[in-house]
Amino acid sequence: MSSSAPKQDMGSGSVKKLLFQLALPAVLGQLVNLLYNIVDRIYIGHIPETGASALTGVGLFTPLLMLLTAFAMMMGSGGAPLAAIAMGKNDKDRAEKIMGNCLTVLLMFAVVLTVVFYQLAPTLLRLFGGSDATLPYAVEYGRIYILGSLFVLLVMGMNPFITTQGFARVSMLTTVIGAAINIVLDPIFIFVLDMGVAGAATATVLSQAVSALWILRFLSGPKTILRLRLPNLRLQAKIILPCFGLGVSTFVMLSTESILSISFTSSLSRYGGDVAVGAMTILTSLNQLVMMPLSGICQGGQPIISYNFGAGKPERVKEAFYTQFAVCVGYSTLFWVALMLAPRFFAGIFTSDTALADYTAWAIRVFLACAFSVGFQTCCQQSFMALGQAKISLLMACLRKIILLIPLIFILPQFMANKTFAVFLAEPVSDVLAAAITTAAFLLTFNQILKKGPPRT
Repeated sequence: MSSSAPKQDMGSGSVKKLLFQLALPAVLGQLVNLLYNIVDRIYIGHIPETGASALTGVGLFTPLLMLLTAFAMMMGSGGAPLAAIAMGKNDKDRAEKIMGNCLTVLLMFAVVLTVVFYQLAPTLLRLFGGSDATLPYAVEYGRIYILGSLFVLLVMGMNPFITTQGFARVSMLTTVIGAAINIVLDPIFIFVLDMGVAGAATATVLSQAVSALWILRFLSGPKTILRLRLPNLRLQAKIILPCFGLGVSTFVMLSTESILSISFTSSLSRYGGDVAVGAMTILTSLNQLVMMPLSGICQGGQPIISYNFGAGKPERVKEAFYTQFAVCVGYSTLFWVALMLAPRFFAGIFTSDTALADYTAWAIRVFLACAFSVGFQTCCQQSFMALGQAKISLLMACLRKIILLIPLIFILPQFMANKTFAVFLAEPVSDVLAAAITTAAFLLTFNQILKKGPPRT
């Protein structure tokens, strides 16, 4: 590790400059990770003769992948803000205990999830819609990926502890290194070594292993502020339970993605057929182009908000939030304008099939009609987390998907003649309602939270 790993001081200097320095690497990391996933699927989809079935099979693994991500981020998003708050209070010892306890839980998760998912993979993947043609590819890819769950959990769960200390570039490099290795290894393993989907899974596991070693080396090395120490790996209820409490909202957000995916696919298949399901695949990718940069912006803002909240500097907390808010809303609005003005262009990026592209262009203007509002909802919900407000963060996380979106997918078609339109319409309706409620809740309670101060942990 370089002896000059750059680090920002959260408690002083320009908040806007700090947010830029922390958010830019996080956004780039998210975009690289998105590219990583897209390129991975392109390679699989071009496997001679079996590419379509292989790609469909790998897609069946998505719900399990989302669950692995959810378990990892429960510790990352739950522990990192509390560690930053402790650092703001000059309680480095507690911050290191939080990080060490979270690592222990991630290791425990890895053992349990690997055993359970490996054994149940064929049954679960069949339940997710696997056919006789696609299930073998799903199981082959899934079981190799599951065997590498340890590395996936370490990367996603521990990288936030690097960001929260201000080492944004180091955090970004974790993602970039893994993505670059995967993009290089994919064609070698899939085509040159003729390993097919097994090669894609192996390349992914190896790239995650390198990223995991990179993280552990940094967090146990001389340049980190918070260092992994063996005594801090011993679980303490008073240390780890608040991390679970705060991180459960992220867990709910990510784990419900699998339920959401199944809900959309089953309904669209019923009402719109294959073309509607194909359009949904493209819409999901475009939605990620909205959501992932927003997540990166909030990752950059979280350490600033959490540290200064813990340090008792409410004015810096306010400045950080409102700067982050303006950036999030500005980005989501600009992307929404582009989508509404040129939907056919965006559809054409993902398919050369004229019928599918035309259908998707129509669907974009329905499904993403209120995409601008996602900036409001994401910023405020993530800011609740940065301030250690576990309960309301969980409620806002449940609001959009569980309380609004999933029920609307099934309710709206009962009241509209064009049922496919009704399924797509569920997304913008839930977007705008969730944004209005979450933003109002945050702005009404923000000053009270600042006045009360950080929660006792």
